[in-house]
Amino acid sequence: MDLEKYKGYLIDLDGTMYKGKIKIPAAKRFIERLQDKDIPFLFLTNNSTQTPEAVVENLGMNFDIHVGVENVYTTALATADYVADLDENKRKVYAIGELGLKQALMDKGFRFEEVTPDYVVVGLDYDVTYHKFELATLAIKRGAKFIGTNPDTNLPNERGLVPGAGSVIALVERATQQVATYVGKPEKIIMEKALKKMNMKADDVIMVGDNYNTDIKAGIALDIDTLLVYTGVSTREDVAKEKIKPTYEINSLDEWQ
Repeated sequence: MDLEKYKGYLIDLDGTMYKGKIKIPAAKRFIERLQDKDIPFLFLTNNSTQTPEAVVENLGMNFDIHVGVENVYTTALATADYVADLDENKRKVYAIGELGLKQALMDKGFRFEEVTPDYVVVGLDYDVTYHKFELATLAIKRGAKFIGTNPDTNLPNERGLVPGAGSVIALVERATQQVATYVGKPEKIIMEKALKKMNMKADDVIMVGDNYNTDIKAGIALDIDTLLVYTGVSTREDVAKEKIKPTYEINSLDEWQ
């Protein structure tokens, strides 16, 4: 296992760097090895609720992993980048989501409009209401382009598997009879935007994650090498059934030196 084989690393967070609120000690050591060798890395998370600043603070305070905001690329940032690149003249958006998503859109010059937006962007919203769904549905029916941050149907937390962004987006899909354009893993969009941010090509980097269906499939979609670490969602039994295997499989990031 050669740490320096790749010019850059794309790395998942939950299940790879930590598990909920539980530390994964090998993760801290892995990041410090990358930092010691000046190998660029980008955390790629499907969590659209948090700002990069909040992600950095969480990593530092709770997991003793010390990075900068430049190391974080959330699905909120990728969504804002994607929508901003579609048409420079269209800057009206209606968004269902938390601060992470709304801040990312504002930073790209979008203004919020409920009735005739150019885009409806839907992500995880812990206070979603019928009224928000109603506004989103009507705007899409009027012709707004429908964007979903990420397709995750569930999120693991200390209580179990709770509804994720994909479940929220699915309600709008059902109400509009339209399928959203998804940005987050395992879709190509977030991977393409991440490579652009790192100024690297697909064969320069490796995608590191714990979930075959999001992290590894995202790498496979863009022909990026993948490293599956068995500290989170996927098990060896699950992956054995898949036609396309990860490039590498390890039990701990300590194995990747």
